[in-house]
Amino acid sequence: MTDPRHRLIVALDVSSAAAARKIVAAVGDSAHTYKVGMQLYTAEGPAIVRELVSSGRRVFLDLKYHDIPNTVSAAVREAAQLGVSMLTVHASGGAPMLQAATEAATAQSKAPWVLAVTVLTSLDDAALNTLGIRENVLGQVLRLAALALSNGCRGVVASAHEAAALREDLGQEFVIVTPGVRPAGSGRADQVRVVTPAEAVSFGATHIVVGRPITEAADPAAEARAILGQLG
Repeated sequence: MTDPRHRLIVALDVSSAAAARKIVAAVGDSAHTYKVGMQLYTAEGPAIVRELVSSGRRVFLDLKYHDIPNTVSAAVREAAQLGVSMLTVHASGGAPMLQAATEAATAQSKAPWVLAVTVLTSLDDAALNTLGIRENVLGQVLRLAALALSNGCRGVVASAHEAAALREDLGQEFVIVTPGVRPAGSGRADQVRVVTPAEAVSFGATHIVVGRPITEAADPAAEARAILGQLG
C-alpha cells in the first residue's frame, strides 16, 4: 500500500447522515474508507451505508457482532448485501461464531473482510482483571488473534502497541486495523493505549482509524492531509 490514503479510515462517529455527509465532503479525496459504527448506524440505519457505497466510498462497518453463530452469520450476510468492504466481530465470541461469520462472508459475490476485535483500546491490564481475565492485554490479544485467524478472519482490530508482537507471532499475511490513533500533540480522549499514525504503521498496522482529530477539526481536509503526511 504505497498510497497512504489506503491506510486511513475516517470514523464517522456522528449522530446524523447530514453530519456524516459534511465530513465526507470536507475530507474529499484524502481518504477512501469510512467507518460507520454504532452511533451513526443506530441513528440512520443501513441507508447511510448504502449512500456511502453508492458514492464510491469503502465502508468499514464497525458493529462488533457478538452473538450465537446463526445470528452473526445472518448479520454478516446482510452487511455483505449492503456492499461493505470490512466488518467487525468480537473474537471472544468463540470459534464457532468466528467460523460462521467468515463462511457467511466468503459465500457472497463481493466478500467483505471479517476482522476480529481483540481487546478494546479503552481497556488495560487492570480492566481485564476486573472482568475475570488473568491474562495481560498482550497475552489476551495474541490468544484471540490466533483464534480469529485460525477460523478464517482476514485480520484483527488491535492497538498498535500489540501490532509488533502480532507480526512476530502470527506473520505478515493478515490485516491489522488500529484504533486509538492520535496525531502527534493531540489528546488521548477516552482511549488508553494510543499511538501516532507513524508509530502505528511502523509497529505493523496496515490501517489506522482516526475519528475526532479529523471530524472535529476546523478543517477536516487539512487534518486528514497532515495525517497522510505522517503515514507517508
